[in-house]
Amino acid sequence: MEHEEFSFETRLLHNRHKMDAQTGAVSVPIQHASTFHQFEIDSFGKYDYARSLNPTREALEDIIAELEGGVRGFAFSSGMAAISTAFLLLSSGDHVIVTEDVYGGTYRMVTQVLTRFGIEHTFVDMTDFDQIKQAIKPNTKAFYVETPSNPLLKVTDIKAISQLAKSIDALTFVDNTFLTPALQRPLELGADIVLHSATKFLSGHSDVVAGLAVVKDGELAKQLYFLQNSFGAVLGVQDAWLVMRGLKTLQVRLEQSQRAALEIAKFLESHPAIEKVYYPALENHPQKELQEAQASGAGAVLSFELADEDAMRTFVSNVKIPVFAVSLGAVESILSYPAKMSHAAMPQEEREKRGIKNSLLRLSVGLENPADLIKDFSQALENLQSK
Repeated sequence: MEHEEFSFETRLLHNRHKMDAQTGAVSVPIQHASTFHQFEIDSFGKYDYARSLNPTREALEDIIAELEGGVRGFAFSSGMAAISTAFLLLSSGDHVIVTEDVYGGTYRMVTQVLTRFGIEHTFVDMTDFDQIKQAIKPNTKAFYVETPSNPLLKVTDIKAISQLAKSIDALTFVDNTFLTPALQRPLELGADIVLHSATKFLSGHSDVVAGLAVVKDGELAKQLYFLQNSFGAVLGVQDAWLVMRGLKTLQVRLEQSQRAALEIAKFLESHPAIEKVYYPALENHPQKELQEAQASGAGAVLSFELADEDAMRTFVSNVKIPVFAVSLGAVESILSYPAKMSHAAMPQEEREKRGIKNSLLRLSVGLENPADLIKDFSQALENLQSK
């Protein structure tokens, strides 16, 4: 790695693309060209067609690879484009084991698209290692891990899963969207591919849709590049530039949001109108020690349950500060309703099996003063209790 001697915070700013080699510009140039002139018939240059490679997209791919500790990065048009392209490494007849309470878009891809191509799946509670081992079949070729999971914030042992996968010659995919390489680096724990919805914390400003993947093995990088180029769901240059701009403030944004998330989680946990809070930094979280062992923080996303759906609706109608919207990981706090937003693609019966109730809300904590958010939530909960 070029800048291994620097801390993560410094490498966000001082990496191989800190300045343009030709002009000295301290911002990566946006290269809009879709095609590139070739000076020789039998020897093409590095760039020929922008779907295959573009210098602006390449800069982002280099940066995320360095931050995740991988050999090559890949930028896609969305998080689901990154995830879907990674799944194309599988073939008809293969089997994948998937985190039980996975993001709804991933659930939809696995259950409604991969099945059409003869790829089997099993959902398991990945906090239960025995259950994982029992799910293995002779044709198991991949483990798909989301940790902390969305939306119940369950924590999976990445190192243990990766070792198990290697023992049966399978791949380990880890969705690292919630924590980012600022807090967790799955490749260093043995994973083969790390995936991101860069729409979220990496870009951080609710103004871009993007996906990223990083691999740590050169041969696997060749395979994923072939799929990226063949499938073609690549990230546009304007969006690549926006993600790079967002990355520069990733550490300070996450530090502030994470501190606030813990304050809010503790407040909610102590409030009588809240039934349960899901956040890996809380003392009663069953995988708190594991989270501390494999990551340097719990992130800025938490979920909580109210008494019932009516209470949830009353609460949402009374809070003022958070945006009530799809997505997470932005400078503004975002309150989401998984049943109708992130997990709408999952049938209610399947949600309930996984513990995703109609009274559950997910909160992505932004950069507001946590005292203001707590006051806002407290007033909304008072309205609820006075009904």
